[in-house]
Amino acid sequence: MRLLITNDDGIGSLFLHELIHALRAAGHQLYVVAPKHEQSWVGAAKSRNRAVHAARADRGLGCPTWIVDGTPSDAVNIALDHLLPPDACPEAVISGINVGLNASLGFIIASGTIAGAWEGALHGLPAIAFSQDLTEEAYNRLKDQADRPDDHLLGSLAQSAARAAQLTPALVAATRPRSFTVHNVNFPFPHRPGAVVQRTVPAQVIVPKLFSPAADDGTHRLIFRLGDDLSPATPLTDRAALAAGQISHTVLDYARLGQP
Repeated sequence: MRLLITNDDGIGSLFLHELIHALRAAGHQLYVVAPKHEQSWVGAAKSRNRAVHAARADRGLGCPTWIVDGTPSDAVNIALDHLLPPDACPEAVISGINVGLNASLGFIIASGTIAGAWEGALHGLPAIAFSQDLTEEAYNRLKDQADRPDDHLLGSLAQSAARAAQLTPALVAATRPRSFTVHNVNFPFPHRPGAVVQRTVPAQVIVPKLFSPAADDGTHRLIFRLGDDLSPATPLTDRAALAAGQISHTVLDYARLGQP
């Protein structure tokens, strides 16, 4: 298939690179458009009040690649309308692999990864968002090592990228064009061989107190929190599946919003 790949962690993310390598190894024709810098938690924001720069780049990924100094939504929108060759309309938009989970209502709405896929859905294309759950310890170690995964994390990431490549064709085939659907797939950590895919719903998590009290200069800083899970025991939620070491697959059908 022809696929447009994006993310919200930026063009330099090895999580993005692992997904690209796995999809290329599976024989897909890829086009890559990614933000110049990390754009986590920006949701579906678009750069309304400034010009956005896009440029072709060679990052050694083995496929046409562009860098956009905007949001994931900017990147996908500009790529689909202006960057891709006229004869290269992709069959789907794939976003990820994200550094960390995108599970539960609060995280799904805020996710730049899911927003990149959602921009594809807004163009009438099947769309998939892939994310790699991490423990707080694993995330902090990754950041302390300048975003270079250690062997343990790299093993899980390689497993997740391979499963993403395996899952992509069936998810795309199961999605009607112009259906306003995003498949949100979260991989557990560690990702063990044989992890099963479970259909899930978003966990009902409230996420209060995300910013610190004001400092002396009046500024507030974001404090990461997983939030408080208020979900009933059933149906199975994305967070519960990940906690059980399973792959969470949530179908985000935006066309059903507001329906009884």
